Amino acid sequence: MSIRTLSTREVYRNPWLRLREDEIERSNGARGIYSVVEKDDCAVIVPIDGDSIYLVEQFRYTIQERSLELPQGGWETAGVDPEELARGELREETGLVAAEMTFLGTLWIAYGFARQPQHVYLATGLTMQASDPDPEEHDLTVRRVSIADFERMMLDGTIRDGCSIAAWGLYRLWKERQKS
Repeated sequence: MSIRTLSTREVYRNPWLRLREDEIERSNGARGIYSVVEKDDCAVIVPIDGDSIYLVEQFRYTIQERSLELPQGGWETAGVDPEELARGELREETGLVAAEMTFLGTLWIAYGFARQPQHVYLATGLTMQASDPDPEEHDLTVRRVSIADFERMMLDGTIRDGCSIAAWGLYRLWKERQKS
């Protein structure tokens, strides 16, 4: 290991995240401080219906913009079953229920400063029910777009959410291997 933790202390905690500060020693002997944001597992869902995909649009406070992205989120609960989380987030945000959920992989979100795994699922066999958004998702809207338009939006900068783009990459790799 190239970095050794000498001590750790929790700096801040709320229901959504924990911030800790570690005193570290690098392999060259240099000491320093490393701050780590810890969050519980989350999920991103790729909901495909034929040649269409469902996206959500909502205001993201950190960038002060509305963002178009794949449905995603977490429950701020440790130890939750990833598929249950993905199904729950899909229903909460879009009202969609999937007949089949296919696990595509797990990503680390911004692991340069954060420790949060994100589980990626393909959702198919979709039926619409009522959505149940969290209070902070009061302005969330659902959009169904063609897959061609979705890919164009990633390339032209309309969609800049790294989690959505990475999840789409996993889906495309998985899909390509299904042909073999």
